[in-house]
Amino acid sequence: MKTILRLLGFVRQSWHLLVFAFISLVIGTGFGIAIPRMLGDGIDTVLGSGERSFIIIAAVVVVAASALRGLAGYGNRYFAEVVSQRASYRVRNALYERLQRLSFAFHDRSQTGQLMSRATVDVEAIRMFFALGMLGMAQVLFMFLGVAYMLLSINWPLALFTLFFVIPVSTLAVSFGRRIRPIWMKVQVLLGFMGTTLEESLTGISVVKAFSRQPEESRKFAAPAADLYDTQMNAANLMAFSMPTMVFLISLPTALILWYGGRQVVAGTMTVGQVTQFILYLGLLMMPIRRLGFMVNIFSRTISAGQRILEVLDTVSTVREKPGALELGRVEGRVAFENVSFSYDNIGPALKDVSFEVKPGQMVALLGGSGSGKSTVANLLARFYDVSGGRITVDGVDIRDVTLASLRRNVVAAQQDVFLFSSTIRDNIAYGAVDATMEQIIDVARAAHLHDFIQSLPDGYDTWVGERGDTLSGGEKQRLAIARTLLVDPSVLILDDSTASVDAETERLIRQALNKLIKGRTTFIITHRLPLIKNADLILMFKDGELVERGTHDALMAGDTLYKELYESQLRVDRDYGEGGY
Repeated sequence: MKTILRLLGFVRQSWHLLVFAFISLVIGTGFGIAIPRMLGDGIDTVLGSGERSFIIIAAVVVVAASALRGLAGYGNRYFAEVVSQRASYRVRNALYERLQRLSFAFHDRSQTGQLMSRATVDVEAIRMFFALGMLGMAQVLFMFLGVAYMLLSINWPLALFTLFFVIPVSTLAVSFGRRIRPIWMKVQVLLGFMGTTLEESLTGISVVKAFSRQPEESRKFAAPAADLYDTQMNAANLMAFSMPTMVFLISLPTALILWYGGRQVVAGTMTVGQVTQFILYLGLLMMPIRRLGFMVNIFSRTISAGQRILEVLDTVSTVREKPGALELGRVEGRVAFENVSFSYDNIGPALKDVSFEVKPGQMVALLGGSGSGKSTVANLLARFYDVSGGRITVDGVDIRDVTLASLRRNVVAAQQDVFLFSSTIRDNIAYGAVDATMEQIIDVARAAHLHDFIQSLPDGYDTWVGERGDTLSGGEKQRLAIARTLLVDPSVLILDDSTASVDAETERLIRQALNKLIKGRTTFIITHRLPLIKNADLILMFKDGELVERGTHDALMAGDTLYKELYESQLRVDRDYGEGGY
């Protein structure tokens, strides 16, 4: 019930509509309960008086009551649907908002398919609860209490015996709910896993086709699909047994009513109309009993879905703004790492007691092998993660003391894995500066040597970029990412191997542009490209998470250093490549 009560918080803003739905439900249920009484009394009146005109009057009354019941039912369904749609809208937005604000650490360990399943399948299950389950359970309760009262008012011994059969039916419903809930939880998880498999396969379709892995990918998808089929069949078998059994148990008193009621009519202690009412009310009682199994099924799915959604909503980001965080204005760009240590999920240290200081406007090259910690420095500076120890300052201010938005207006990273949205080239360039003018967009495109290419396209800057930018080459995406970063005009710029996917000529052009644009801007470059390394004001060499060497190119080349070894190794690779070594 804790999960249900928390989900009810999403209908708080629509409480007035919920009241209208509830009133409509009570009115409709009341007319539904009154109709058998009207019919029974009409039969007794006609049989007692012998006047056929009463039949017409009774029929008109019943039709009118049925019409009012239908009108109230329409109001109930309409208002319930409005409440459910608004609630699911709030749940979906709250979930999306939370996913946007959670740190990189959360997304590192989460599967995209599972998150997509929660935002679609699980939210839809919650919508069904608000549309049918919540008020539906109230209707079942009102209907049962109303029918029970009517039966007891007619003949309490027969009513008690009839209502006795509700006990095994309720027990079966509770047992059904306990057994079906873990099944639905497994269904939700399997749907998420299949979504992850499908997303990975479609995103990497070029790799799948390049290595002819279509049969293996099909088998990978078929395994959870088969498991999902078996799980859903288990749920179907459970429902196929439980629901008809509940209906059968509640229909058993029909024979007793006919036998006992007939004897009472002969004895004169009951009327034909009363026996008719008993039979009609028993039929009316079967409706909430049948719906009880349906309601239990909805509740079970809602609890499973709600737990998965609330798990995300309750996740606390490891990167959080302090209460009253400072708004960081435009900074000069003085960056300092003071005894910084960091680890990803406590799986070994990624950085160990790293300290360095960068003056405003300097260009810093971060070097080292894979896993050495150079990319971690960039991630920590942009505060995608929080340090485990020590602190990072920009212009002497601890970056944990300022708002994330103001920090990331000053510190912008052009990452190695360039992501482009399904939109126009103009929108992708202006993603971080939506108010930029067309002139500003063209200026940064020229600086990234992308303008001439864009002009050659049929729609120019309005050319639509395919999913993940697949219609552009690697070099074109890299240059677009550089233009997007430059448009924000940050004080501190991080280039994570931004020239890795461009040819030599394009790299030369980009380097010329960068030489102009980095003036007055503190720039961190993660690269192995020799010209960029040589021009750096400071070179930081990392190994196994430690800062092992620092200095200028000339200073590091003068000694027996790792940097010198790396630099000469790179020269040999370039020489071999130039001589046709590849």
